[in-house]
Amino acid sequence: MSRINKNVVLALLTLTSSAFLLFQLYYYKHYLSTRNGAGLSKSKGSRIGFDSTQWRAVKKFIMLTSNQNVPVFLIDPLILELINKNFEQVKNTSQGSISQCTFFCVPRDFTAFALQYHLWKNEEGWFRIAENMGFQCLKIESKDPRLDGIDSLSGTEIPLHYICKLAAHAIHLVVFHERSGNYLWHGHLRLKEHIDRKFVPFRKLQFGRYPGAFDRPELQQVTVDGLEVLIPKDPMHFVEEVPHCRFIECRYKEARAFFQQYLDDNTVEAMAFRKSAKELLQLAAKTLNKLGVPFWLSSGTCLGWYRQCNIIPYSKDVDLGIFIQDYKSDIILAFQDAGLPLKHKFGKVEDSLELSFQGKDDVKLDIFFFYEETDHMWNGGTQAKTGKKFKYLFPKFTLCWTEFVDMKVHVPCETLEYIEANYGKTWKIPVKTWDWKRSPPNVQPNGIWPISEWDEVIQLY
Repeated sequence: MSRINKNVVLALLTLTSSAFLLFQLYYYKHYLSTRNGAGLSKSKGSRIGFDSTQWRAVKKFIMLTSNQNVPVFLIDPLILELINKNFEQVKNTSQGSISQCTFFCVPRDFTAFALQYHLWKNEEGWFRIAENMGFQCLKIESKDPRLDGIDSLSGTEIPLHYICKLAAHAIHLVVFHERSGNYLWHGHLRLKEHIDRKFVPFRKLQFGRYPGAFDRPELQQVTVDGLEVLIPKDPMHFVEEVPHCRFIECRYKEARAFFQQYLDDNTVEAMAFRKSAKELLQLAAKTLNKLGVPFWLSSGTCLGWYRQCNIIPYSKDVDLGIFIQDYKSDIILAFQDAGLPLKHKFGKVEDSLELSFQGKDDVKLDIFFFYEETDHMWNGGTQAKTGKKFKYLFPKFTLCWTEFVDMKVHVPCETLEYIEANYGKTWKIPVKTWDWKRSPPNVQPNGIWPISEWDEVIQLY
């Protein structure tokens, strides 16, 4: 009887020990390993990369902005490009259903987000909470360029950039401001004297080297590496805008000085012309944008923007430039469908092409096509009566965005060189009588069209 009792006791002790051992294994696997990040990180079903510095910083930033209702969206070009390449995977991923950090764990110094400033309700409170959560934050401010045309308000400062650092990773929060052309603008990240230049590697920032302008993006919510974020609905459109986003302001201070020396023309005729020219420019921009043809302000329209931030009232037309490689065969039909009949066509696509369309109130739209050579660019001109060809030489230039008559439009970034080529060093002085065959300092004869080609290269309507 005693022997049976001993066997029972021994069996019970063995069973109890096994149960306790199984409990310890379960506890370690499902509790301690999750809490401490331990365990077999490369085994099937584990979460790989979620202990990275980058992911932790992004997660904490998203928690912060979500809790404070700060409507940030992802604009980091590297991550957006990766998301676009793997969009089906991202679209079909639910929060918490992934096992490997694919996007936010890519090695880098910064992750870039943006917000629209007019939607931000509690800026100062957000800043304090960020620092309480362990972020070291730097705020970059500068004067609001939208107010430069108003003397009493031109010194008002606005936030342009936030850089919030957590451990070895930093979040770059780009502050977008609305502009009157219904687009978004961010300012130059210019460091003031008191700022520590070693706070982060500023030279590696992808936004802020110069002011930038972007189309207003439509946003969508997706789950990226287990985190819910807003991204542009068309990620690649935004990514493609980044290298071409540079923005330059109208020179309001110089424009005021110009009008102090040369009184502005505020006659009824001048006001009516400016109104008609603005409407024509808006219609031309709409037509060319629909075609996907980039353009810029040229000749007198560019001079008006640069010299006086307005349309020159005695210019009598609107001038645009287009690179010949962007020419499309249906451009004439598109303008005619928009209600702008062709007035004349000079030259050929391969040589000296120029188009002119008739707007309302006798305001004309001139489109000059530019050709690129090894060390310069040029556009052509043709004299209708004689068939003589002319060439206007310009130093090479790139395009920047600006705002003109409540529109986001391109101008040559090297604006001064462009204008001096066209109007000489005395461009600041208004000249009401202008002979396009003799007045420009950059004009030179370029031969004559053969009589046999006149019907093709000289078309008047």
